[in-house]
Amino acid sequence: MTMKRILSILLTAALLGAADFPDPAVDVKPGGRQTAVFAGGCFWCTEVVFENVAGVEKVISGYAGGSPKDANYKLVSEGATEHAEAIEITYDSSRITYGQLLKIFFSVAHDPTQLNRQGPDWGKQYRSAIFYATANQKSAAEAYIRQLTEAKLFSKPVVTEIAALNGFYAAEGYHQDFVRNNPNHPYVVVNALPKVEKLKKTYPALVRK
Repeated sequence: MTMKRILSILLTAALLGAADFPDPAVDVKPGGRQTAVFAGGCFWCTEVVFENVAGVEKVISGYAGGSPKDANYKLVSEGATEHAEAIEITYDSSRITYGQLLKIFFSVAHDPTQLNRQGPDWGKQYRSAIFYATANQKSAAEAYIRQLTEAKLFSKPVVTEIAALNGFYAAEGYHQDFVRNNPNHPYVVVNALPKVEKLKKTYPALVRK
């Protein structure tokens, strides 16, 4: 089977149900440049999804949830810290809202029903998490999870952790823009690129031109 055929199968499966996700009923009021910190498995995959979203100015791969002294790839990848692989999104809130980012996070960027894993990656460092910087971000995240639960869009419970952001630590330089710099990497081809295609097909109006 060709790689193109494999990608087509993966994308078809990923698209099922994505268009049914509701718009958030609770959102964060726009106010210039804002940031959001999400964790949804390997940061290579989540980073490239949001790099393709209109209104997003910058995405940094890094670590959140643990101590600054433990914020390095060797320790985090071994599951020896409280960190999750995470991304920090800087965005223009007049062009895209926190709630719209949440919608993409839950419907495209990862599977929020997988506990302490994401796809082929296992361990609490790959957990689903939203690290809120403000009370409004916390309220929006909690409300959207309730919406998704009530809509019964998943066959299993949403296990996304909602936690206060106590620090975000940028990952090593070679992790930044990894998919853009390594588009033919086998892991990227199988796990990251289908998510980018899913974003483009499901939410074309939200894709960076």
